[in-house]
Amino acid sequence: MAHQQVLEDLLAEQDALDAVVAPLEPEHWDLPTPAAGWTVAHQIAHLAYFDRAATRAIADPPAFAAERDSLIEQVMAEPEAMDRITLAAHVDLDPGELLGSWRSARAELAEAAGGLDADQRVEWYGPSMSPRSFLTARLMETWAHGLDIVDALDTAGVDHVQTGTTDRLRHIAHLGVVTRGWSYVVRGREPSPVEVRVELVAPGGDTWTWGPGDAPDRVTGPAADFCAVVTQRRHLDDTELVATGDAAREWMSIAQAFAGGPTEGPGPR
Repeated sequence: MAHQQVLEDLLAEQDALDAVVAPLEPEHWDLPTPAAGWTVAHQIAHLAYFDRAATRAIADPPAFAAERDSLIEQVMAEPEAMDRITLAAHVDLDPGELLGSWRSARAELAEAAGGLDADQRVEWYGPSMSPRSFLTARLMETWAHGLDIVDALDTAGVDHVQTGTTDRLRHIAHLGVVTRGWSYVVRGREPSPVEVRVELVAPGGDTWTWGPGDAPDRVTGPAADFCAVVTQRRHLDDTELVATGDAAREWMSIAQAFAGGPTEGPGPR
């Protein structure tokens, strides 16, 4: 089943990030990352919280829905409450304890996700999703927050395991394409009716394509750069992507492949 392959790739992506953070010295966990106010520890704490939330969404949908609705209500009243609530259980843990918490959260999610049926719907913070889309969203988060961590380590000159990029990015790229309309809707805007062709060079050398081959508007370039833009980790101008046409450039300026309210990506470096 398609979602089982995504689950395998999610586990591999989590293991790859684990290999980066596990050997770090305690002081490296306090390094600032590109996310304002967040350290390496905050990034892992965020993943631990939402991996556990994902397990509840699968195993106990009513409990998850109640927790989600409470969180949304509190954040609507006080936007700063998001970090306080989602990171609270982890902010005082030492690196070893935090890593252990994330590992147990991942194990629980893997067990729960292994029992999903292809035709199930899983509740989340936006619309409910198919198992394939749901697990792709977890893979996307793991990769994107991992990129934040690697950026922090590189900026500080810290030697670390080099994970590289893999064809697991195809899942994230596909999510980036199919959420084009969402990028408009979440901003209260009407999605553009103009078709956009996407042609990406995969890490393994293949070409991945979406959209009509004859569409004048197109986005072309490395898959890793496309994934970094749609997860708002890179500005278009800081990548090798080429966006041709007004509709393509507009999309790349607002692309948001994740749930939640509208957010702005980084400016050009």
